[in-house]
Amino acid sequence: MPLRLSPTFRAALAASDRPLAGMWVCSGSAVVTEVAAGSGLDWLLLDMEHSATSLESVLTQLQVAAAYPVTPVVRVPWNDPVTIKRVLDLGAQNLIVPMISTADEARAAVAATRYPPAGIRGVGSALARSARWNRVDGYLAEAVEHVSLTVQIETASGVANATEIAAVDGVDAVFVGPSDLSASMGLLGQQSHPEVVAAVHAVFAACRDSGTPVGVNAFDPAVAEAYLDAGADFVAVGADVALLARASEALAARFVAPRAEDRASY
Repeated sequence: MPLRLSPTFRAALAASDRPLAGMWVCSGSAVVTEVAAGSGLDWLLLDMEHSATSLESVLTQLQVAAAYPVTPVVRVPWNDPVTIKRVLDLGAQNLIVPMISTADEARAAVAATRYPPAGIRGVGSALARSARWNRVDGYLAEAVEHVSLTVQIETASGVANATEIAAVDGVDAVFVGPSDLSASMGLLGQQSHPEVVAAVHAVFAACRDSGTPVGVNAFDPAVAEAYLDAGADFVAVGADVALLARASEALAARFVAPRAEDRASY
């Protein structure tokens, strides 16, 4: 019996009457992915750029997420056609490609996700989970319908070229990364600096002009709310490792520090 693939992130954005909220999974843990997948969030960013997440762990994370009504989006480490090919063959339908600063770089990312003659993706669907080992009818001809590409603008030059980037055919969404953006603007670690926020808003405006959905990373709830009010179509509002770090610190502050102070007073 022919198999069907899940709707893409592009389709989820188009179908939603509200912004989509998601979180990062940087641990590479299938258990953490499954916990997050069942949380009620709309999407998960499975990160290969700033983590030890491997191809094998991406595969397992995609498999466990498939049991839940959540959209997994894999961020590849770089705009590299070999990595993109392999991640797509694992069955990832939704990609984020980081550090896109020009329209040509965006077009290269699009080409890496598409089979010839429209692109350069290698053909291995009979061997791969992407087409469920040729159990998805018409996968080769319709692969573009099963893949969604989000490009990440993270530099001042990317902001300057945002209009051209957002208009590239095959770019389904733009995701703004204020951390690297602030660094490229000489404001390292100042993601909420007014100039950085203004740059994010400039990308929002460019995407609105082209009709391209736009999202942003914002772990501070107040900042996330402000970006939602400014028209963000999707937001990443937390990360597994950050949530664990802050929660474990809170436990230590409550149960370790006071007891140590009590003993010191004896």
